[in-house]
Amino acid sequence: MPEVIYGNLYDYPRYYDLLFGADWKAEIKFLIGCFERFCKRPVKTVFEPACGTGRLLDKLAKRGYQVSGNDLNPRAVEYCNRRLKRLGFPETVEVGDMSDFRLKRPVHAAFNLINTVRHLPTEKAMEAHLRCTGESLVKGGIYLLGLHLTPTEGPRMDGESWTARRGQVTIKSRMWTKELDLKGRNEKLGIRFDVKTPTKSFCIEDEMNYRTYTARQMARLLHKVGLFEVAGTFDFLYDLNDPLEVDETTEDVVYVLRRK
Repeated sequence: MPEVIYGNLYDYPRYYDLLFGADWKAEIKFLIGCFERFCKRPVKTVFEPACGTGRLLDKLAKRGYQVSGNDLNPRAVEYCNRRLKRLGFPETVEVGDMSDFRLKRPVHAAFNLINTVRHLPTEKAMEAHLRCTGESLVKGGIYLLGLHLTPTEGPRMDGESWTARRGQVTIKSRMWTKELDLKGRNEKLGIRFDVKTPTKSFCIEDEMNYRTYTARQMARLLHKVGLFEVAGTFDFLYDLNDPLEVDETTEDVVYVLRRK
């Protein structure tokens, strides 16, 4: 039987980066398309709050954007900065809290595509995050925010799995709902990485708590913050030619939030 390691997935940036970087081409195409379509001025500077390994920052840097980010996990920050440095770019990612930060200069665009904001445990923290991010944007700048909503009508997805490969390393991932407390606004997730390299096989297991948001709860929150207009909404297929109408059945959504 493979060894099972119980730990924080974010402490294994190499494997996290491999697994969650599998769709980077579609994501980069989507980001740049949104920059061009929705931002009211040319995008030159881009910030990613809670950037993790910065799996997209280096690719944006290669395309001429000035990139920066923050994350609470020092290992992920070190991994990202090391990669930026190796490619000849400044080490512009810092250890920091996505709900309590201030940039030296406002940026043209920001993004956070894969549910990371749901780690914030309270409405107050999420509101603080949206305010920090909004205040870090120039007027007319955009924030691309992706998350899973909890549908109030129709079926709900309670798990997913996928496989990613890079060189001789293969990772199979499974994520599933262990507990769902809609009244307490919390979803407890189990997640497992099955890692296979040429010399060993092992598993990494973790669990995490995500705050839940329905479409209505998200709409109320954005209205309360008051810094953004919703310029567009899309699903996780990242097709700019197929916008999404958010309703009570919606799960995956990317909000294009434009700074007023």
